[in-house]
Amino acid sequence: MSKISPCLWFDGQAEEAARFYVSVFGGSVDGVSTYPPGTSSPSPFKEGDVLVAEFTLFGQSYQALNGGPHFAFNEAVSLSVSCKDQAEVDRWHDALTADGGEPGPCGWLKDKYGLSWQIVPEEILALQKSGDAQAVGRMMSALMTMGKLDIAALKAAFEGETV
Repeated sequence: MSKISPCLWFDGQAEEAARFYVSVFGGSVDGVSTYPPGTSSPSPFKEGDVLVAEFTLFGQSYQALNGGPHFAFNEAVSLSVSCKDQAEVDRWHDALTADGGEPGPCGWLKDKYGLSWQIVPEEILALQKSGDAQAVGRMMSALMTMGKLDIAALKAAFEGETV
């Protein structure tokens, strides 16, 4: 397990979510623990229900906790995925928005569990660090009009071209 491991709060879908994320990105479900004997109110879960599913994506460990309906995900926390090319942007965006997920603005989306993700091309991150404020400004203006990011269109905006 990583020294720091994000713990994601679910309402009964912890193991399902862990297995979904592993199916999208690869990795492993490393362990599943259950609520112990004597579990009772205020928990909506009972003895034997999944308490925590531990999983690993790209070497980073995560915990999926079945904590109940008390808290929900929001955009204050998101997971950012660095993509090597448009094919990865497309694949991960489409997989995470499938079956009830929702595309959002500027490369953001919510998966079917409500968790926010940023699907970000590595090339665009590099261009942001170029030091060319005008080019970055043009690119960011184009980015603000997009849902799923289009690398070719963002590069064209950076270069001052239109697509």
